[in-house]
Amino acid sequence: MRFYRLLQIRAEALLAAGSHVIILGDLNTAHRPIDHCEGVNLECFEEDPGRKWLDGLLSKLDCQGGAFIDTYRCFHPKQERAFTCWSTITGARRANYGTRIDYVLGDRTLVIDTFRDSFLLPEVMGSDHCPVGAILSVSSVPANQCPPLCTRFLPEFSGTQLKILNFLVQPKQEPVSKQSVLQVSSQTQGQMRQNKAQVRSIRPRPSRAGSSRGQKKLINYFQPSSSRLKASPNVELPNLCALVTPKIPEDEVMGKGVEGQAKDAEAKDKKEVWTSFWKSVLGGPLPLPLCGGHGEPCVMRTVKKAGPNQGRQFYMCSRPRGPSTDPSSRCNFFLWSRPS
Repeated sequence: MRFYRLLQIRAEALLAAGSHVIILGDLNTAHRPIDHCEGVNLECFEEDPGRKWLDGLLSKLDCQGGAFIDTYRCFHPKQERAFTCWSTITGARRANYGTRIDYVLGDRTLVIDTFRDSFLLPEVMGSDHCPVGAILSVSSVPANQCPPLCTRFLPEFSGTQLKILNFLVQPKQEPVSKQSVLQVSSQTQGQMRQNKAQVRSIRPRPSRAGSSRGQKKLINYFQPSSSRLKASPNVELPNLCALVTPKIPEDEVMGKGVEGQAKDAEAKDKKEVWTSFWKSVLGGPLPLPLCGGHGEPCVMRTVKKAGPNQGRQFYMCSRPRGPSTDPSSRCNFFLWSRPS
């Protein structure tokens, strides 16, 4: 309601300044019962604060009232089931069971003089809403600069990003004089030399003997050291016979193969026994019940509303939500998945 009040104040201020105003988009409130799939059945439908606000904002062509006109109802006053939003959870769009909460509102003078039609595009998919639009008989007039009421001139937006290009391109820095750059560069080089001298004085110097043993090239890391290749006279060479794998008789090899196959077969039989046992115990999921209205398998849902049944699962008709008079829409079947 705070948003509604601020929107109305802003729109009326623009009208008072001599401008025409069009309000379009999702206002999230269905104005009349004809704009709601359950408007006739809902109690206290007219008492909703959002609908009361729309009553004060809107008027018809043939009567005085608010400063704006609902252009769709102006051109299609009795069109039923003209919805712009549907529940994706219940699949209500398939049965066209939704609400009209997207509007194109225009001030009275503008609608009378320039509006020629207003329409909905329910066949356009991609969202839980559909596009809405209007046709105006106007000609564009070029301007040398933005109007004074443009957002970029508002005080709260001064000095901030005004173009998308500024977000993608790094802003240019102020030019720095060449003399200051050379001075900073010389100071930086002097500081680097001082730091290097300190590092040399702190770092321990390796001995010459140790440096001769160190790795000189990267390839030396992958090659064995020459000192390791020299045979020591005190080291005895291993017996070559001990390094040769003894020959196993062919009969012994065949026996081991048959024994391994027997063990694999025994393990497989044991696995099948346990599998059949658990299948007999668990039995798998129970078949889905059939709804009473269509005799079709139901879908399982979970209660999300806060209360004693929150988290419980139940079965209901799998068809999309729709009017009770439509036989292709969801029936009233309901069944808890387990007793309470």
